[in-house]
Amino acid sequence: MSLLDLLNHLLNFVAPALAVGFLCALMGRVFVRRAAGVPTWWVQGAINAGVGALVLLGGLVFFGRDGAMTTYAALVLACGTSQWWVSRAWRG
Repeated sequence: MSLLDLLNHLLNFVAPALAVGFLCALMGRVFVRRAAGVPTWWVQGAINAGVGALVLLGGLVFFGRDGAMTTYAALVLACGTSQWWVSRAWRG
């Protein structure tokens, strides 16, 4: 496997976490009133995507393969929970 193939596989592995993480952050900006002390949307998206990538990695280890629907359900729950935490816990 070449370096470009490896990079392609890694980017395709974390693509759902990036998409769900940044969509949660953007929807948080639409549906939740902005308060003081809350990080910008791209910081929230990066935190959500990081949490999502960890969930995907955990699903890969637990199930032994990528793409299990329970892993994607856990991804959505984890990104939603991290978005809630970032928008609530970091208020000044």
